[in-house]
Amino acid sequence: MKALSSHEVFLFEGFRLDRRSLSRRDKYGAEAPVEIGSRALDVLGVLLQRPGDLVSRNEIMATAWAGTAVEDNNLTIQIASLRRVLDRDDAQSSCIQTVPGRGYRFVPPVTRAERSDRPLRPPPRLAIVVLPFTNLSDDPGQQYFADGITEDLTTDLSRLPQMSVISRNTAFIYRHKRIDTRQIGAELGARYVLQGSVRRSENQVRVTAQLIDAATDTHLWADRFDCGAGDLFALQNEITGRIASELNIELIAAEAARLTVDPEALDYILRGRAVKLRPNSRAVHAQAVSMFERALTLDPRSVEAQSLLASEFAMRMLDGVSDSEAADLVRAEALADRALAASPRSPTAHIAKGDVLRARGRSAEAIAEYETVLAINRNDAHALDFLADCKLLRGSIEEPL
Repeated sequence: MKALSSHEVFLFEGFRLDRRSLSRRDKYGAEAPVEIGSRALDVLGVLLQRPGDLVSRNEIMATAWAGTAVEDNNLTIQIASLRRVLDRDDAQSSCIQTVPGRGYRFVPPVTRAERSDRPLRPPPRLAIVVLPFTNLSDDPGQQYFADGITEDLTTDLSRLPQMSVISRNTAFIYRHKRIDTRQIGAELGARYVLQGSVRRSENQVRVTAQLIDAATDTHLWADRFDCGAGDLFALQNEITGRIASELNIELIAAEAARLTVDPEALDYILRGRAVKLRPNSRAVHAQAVSMFERALTLDPRSVEAQSLLASEFAMRMLDGVSDSEAADLVRAEALADRALAASPRSPTAHIAKGDVLRARGRSAEAIAEYETVLAINRNDAHALDFLADCKLLRGSIEEPL
């Protein structure tokens, strides 16, 4: 029996073995390396070449220890090591069956594949595809309205921070196809799938939307939006804006809840943003500052971390819970200016600058910053909220937003 070639790959029970390593797909679809000795990998490679067959101890040792004289118990040690990894010592359903006095048999089905030289990468953290919304109206001619909802949602979601949105043309390939959500996620590299339907009847329009975790095919969020059918373009804007805003909250909460063994800057950014979804309090501000500071420590050049931390220092001063207002304001201004210098079109950086200006009592200048944000993302709730505050302070009570 020969050893594994450099291009042979074996897939089984969520595991992937090639000549270099063993990895396992986690519940989110990402490949994670499994720590195991090289000799155990050699033994596993021998067994996987003949799944279901009895492989003698002599055959295994001749291949795994080619040209080397070793004691018999070395194979027993490697088999035990493999069992700890593959079935976690579950003797009742072990992947490797012992045939006393003869050898071993690998029990689960095995698939052979060709090794790709591309590195194994999980999908981007906030990768989403908006599938074509289904037209449930009696009139097939209303499909244009459902397509408009799909296209606007794709555009609006792409404007959100850290969001990676699959293109409209790619998503429309799946129109009228009944394909498993997990397959779509795997094919497109998306963590989340948004799907929905549109029903228009006389003067009423109903839009439903569902957010699905592509790795587990579980529903994370669903909602229904009912509106009167007046100006269809205005209605389309209203519906897509509401869905995009709610999805932003749901996706941040879902990502922040994912367990991460080795947190990166983005993990702390998402956790900090999730903390900010709670009602304001001294504790909430302190926890958010801690998260964003950790993110900035891990990635000192992160515009997002700089901006969010700047906003947080300014906001806790505005909320009256800062223990050192002067120091918070100085640091907030420095961080916001750094972020804007590095990324002049970053909406998060402009929000930070607006928050700092508001904290300094310069509402007129803050208005320009928030309006810049809304020109980039018309659904930004933070910018809309504080733009209204600034205009109120300037006496523009009746001016519409």
